[in-house]
Amino acid sequence: MSEPQFFETISKSFVDVPVTEAGVDTAAFLEAAEQVVKIFGESSCSDRADVAGLFGNPAFSVVQNDLTGNINKVRTYYLANPTEAATLESLLALDKAQHPKQKDRVATDALMWLLRGLKFTSMGLRNNLSAPTEELSASFTKAYEGSLRKFHGMMVRPIFAVMSPRSSARASADLQLAMKACPYRATFYPKLGEPQAEVLPKLEAWLAALEAIVAREATVFKEGAYGEI
Repeated sequence: MSEPQFFETISKSFVDVPVTEAGVDTAAFLEAAEQVVKIFGESSCSDRADVAGLFGNPAFSVVQNDLTGNINKVRTYYLANPTEAATLESLLALDKAQHPKQKDRVATDALMWLLRGLKFTSMGLRNNLSAPTEELSASFTKAYEGSLRKFHGMMVRPIFAVMSPRSSARASADLQLAMKACPYRATFYPKLGEPQAEVLPKLEAWLAALEAIVAREATVFKEGAYGEI
């Protein structure tokens, strides 16, 4: 029996996350974000043979742990306020109302870093899909340059390379080591499933939906003075 396609194993796709005039559905977004963890690292709900993640290297456990940690923080706040925080937009507004000082907004900070991580991931995959001969290590390095690097340089808590504040030089060094752990594209895409003619359109739809959500929330963060994605 052939392995199921990756998009058949996830419980929620970004394609299926409700987005209305009121905003992005919080619960559905968090469930979809959890599935991104399967790309980088082991998932306890996965029954696939490649339980180390599609990237297939324990070096990416830092990414998995950080994404999971931020998802859990946002979900904890949502579960405490399921009606008032039903959308990401209302969650941000509520957190701001409850915590006038920005440093006290744990849920907002977690959502900001989660979105930054998702932006990095989407940029890496988009770079690779747009350059059929480019390896993932090059695509994700470019994605880092266009997303997370400026936050590392500011010595804000890094989402990718380190788990606590360190020098930007150390963050960059750790990143380079992680980038070398990216699988070859010839290994990665078959892990998504076969036939590729069916899988790649699903990847494109999933990625486009993720990009749209990240772009929307980046605007929300900017206009609401919540931070920068």
